[in-house]
Amino acid sequence: MEEKHAQDQGSFEEITLVNDAGASIVFQGRVHAENSFYDGETGTLTVQRLYVTSDGHQAYSVVSGAGASKERRAYIIKREGQLCRINNGLFDVTINAADLLTAVKGLCGLQEDARQSDFLGEALGQDQDIAANE
Repeated sequence: MEEKHAQDQGSFEEITLVNDAGASIVFQGRVHAENSFYDGETGTLTVQRLYVTSDGHQAYSVVSGAGASKERRAYIIKREGQLCRINNGLFDVTINAADLLTAVKGLCGLQEDARQSDFLGEALGQDQDIAANE
């Protein structure tokens, strides 16, 4: 089975994320959020899942496919103080969390000095007041 997850959002179970870029990523966790979208021009369906691990880290998977072709990517993200360690099953990259947030803001088209609530509101597509209260 490519991915399995708990139906009960409060429980953790062993999850294996198959990864075409490196080793499969195995952890105890549960699905936190997921999103899928279809590109009609290319015929590609993409499914993204964000997981929370039993030890408080995050895992992220992206599966894209068109016809018989499929691409699977998986990452485990660990926050260690002011640093984030990201592993894709092949490489470990450590980056300052503030620098990572600045890069993500740039990719989202936000100014570097945007407040966290601005970033969350834009990223989640929600009103800033709702995002700030989460």
